[in-house]
Amino acid sequence: METLSQLPQHLLPLALDFFRLLIWLVLLMVIFVPLERIFALHPQRVFRKAFLPDLAYYFLSSLSPKLLLILPMAMIVWALHFLLPPGLHGRVAAMPLGVRFAGAMIVGEFGFYWGHRWSHEIPFLWRFHAIHHSAEEMDWLVNTRAHPVDLVFTRLCGFIPMYVLGLAQPTGRALDLVTLLVILTGTLWGFFIHSNVNWRLGPLEWLISTPAFHHWHHTYEEPLNKNYSPMLPWVDRLFGTYHMPKAEWPSRYGTEAPVASGWADQLMQPLMPLRNETGVQLSGVRKAESEAIPTAGGGWERSG
Repeated sequence: METLSQLPQHLLPLALDFFRLLIWLVLLMVIFVPLERIFALHPQRVFRKAFLPDLAYYFLSSLSPKLLLILPMAMIVWALHFLLPPGLHGRVAAMPLGVRFAGAMIVGEFGFYWGHRWSHEIPFLWRFHAIHHSAEEMDWLVNTRAHPVDLVFTRLCGFIPMYVLGLAQPTGRALDLVTLLVILTGTLWGFFIHSNVNWRLGPLEWLISTPAFHHWHHTYEEPLNKNYSPMLPWVDRLFGTYHMPKAEWPSRYGTEAPVASGWADQLMQPLMPLRNETGVQLSGVRKAESEAIPTAGGGWERSG
């Protein structure tokens, strides 16, 4: 702690956040590494091929939203001040914490679902989200493989409905308790559904997402673009994107989209122009006939 006290004042919060993440990382490894060894769905090493880039994403995905959400959140607060009926947030805030949390989880699920689905269906958003789907081996740490733009967009889609209904509060110096509970619950469950475990939960799979449910979302082969919900699979049923075979698992993971292998290159690639040899803008969505790869000159051409 003496070392921390010697840091410049503006770096102290960042250092504390980094230390907190290290503690969480150790706890997560203590939980998931043994589980994935004992109940392994696919045999693979703990320190697999992309472990180090995903470890970098673990820290980036935990630290970057706090900075990137400052401006969007300020705009949301300003808009809510003018658009919502006076007293709405006060009446909802008077409800018991458990009721607000349950309501926020359900309302937010619809926002997270559509934010996730749009990230597959809108070419510009898919550029960023494709990084998450580039994982060819699934385990708990893949949960944090996400471009900051992708992460912030999906989080806004989930939290704006909660804020509009007053179930969570975007204002105040301290993080709203409902917001904190939603983030914590969703993050921890995200580690579980990405994990390399062979568990099937029977009737519970109708109510809550599981590794089997989410692994099918990451399949390389058909059916693609299924199971968008982070926690409540019945939302996928409602919108016709549910896929859950009883006794099958995907045999291969990943995407046909051209994703750079290096961590820094992955962060920059979605921001670069994506064009084929004719100069026509490409969609970037998972269609092999329109995929592009970077050329030596820094341009883009179709893959063969």
